[in-house]
Amino acid sequence: MKIICIGLNYRQHAAEMGWNLPSEPVVFLKPDSALLKNNKPFFLPGFSENIHYEVEAVIKISKLGKSISARFAPRYYDEVTLGIDITARDIQSRQSALGYPWELSKCFDGAAPIGTFVPVSSVKDIANLDFRLELNGKVVQKSNTSDMIFSINEIVEYVSVYFTLKTGDLIFTGTPSGVGQLKRNDNLVAYLEDKPLLDFVIK
Repeated sequence: MKIICIGLNYRQHAAEMGWNLPSEPVVFLKPDSALLKNNKPFFLPGFSENIHYEVEAVIKISKLGKSISARFAPRYYDEVTLGIDITARDIQSRQSALGYPWELSKCFDGAAPIGTFVPVSSVKDIANLDFRLELNGKVVQKSNTSDMIFSINEIVEYVSVYFTLKTGDLIFTGTPSGVGQLKRNDNLVAYLEDKPLLDFVIK
């Protein structure tokens, strides 16, 4: 299975990072070893001093597809959840300054905590979903999927030109503004609408 991630998909997040708005989706991949399931704790790695959280809506691909039109994209995913794109910001800044890829900063073990999936049919409108991340009981990120630069269906269309999507593949759809540093003993809880789907601690 693949973990396909979209960067800079919310205007305010691009602004807080000092990046120009993309003209097309910014795509990178994470390995399956980055997945962190069942609310297991995340252990801060020794190779970074600035680990950040980035909450994102995540869809799960439900059937094989290639070169999928955006209008048919909903046929290819049937579950949604929230995940955290954990990022070693110091490494990302260093790699970006050198013009190198981001993988070292985003693809390490445990860097993709994933919540409980719910059927897309159970939500009001996947293109208009409120979600938020609470850090130690305080809301640090809050947005709506309607604020994406590229919608979920547009993302499916775009990435399926380059990658054959397979059952079980995950797509992280980008994070809103409010990202920040994680510290030991932090507790993160991610809510889709008002339903908590992810709840874990930092060790």
